[in-house]
Amino acid sequence: MEFIIFYLLIINVISFSMMGLDKHYAINDMLRIPERHLFLIGYIGGALGLWLGLKKFRHKSLKKKFSYGLPVLSIINISAVAVLFTIFYR
Repeated sequence: MEFIIFYLLIINVISFSMMGLDKHYAINDMLRIPERHLFLIGYIGGALGLWLGLKKFRHKSLKKKFSYGLPVLSIINISAVAVLFTIFYR
């Protein structure tokens, strides 16, 4: 179970950093991180980090698929973790 907590911590730090990095790239007119890569990291557990990055860096907050999709994806991620906890700690 400790592995899952460690994994979620690392993946969310990475996803939060990716939002900040993509914002930096956008400001400096550099090659951007594709949206599908951002959503992919969200699907594998980093949705909360992406959502916090959206709020902190004000990045992609006008895009509906991010402003509505990331909170929903975060709820799905949290629900999946809750199910894992109930399975392992019954």
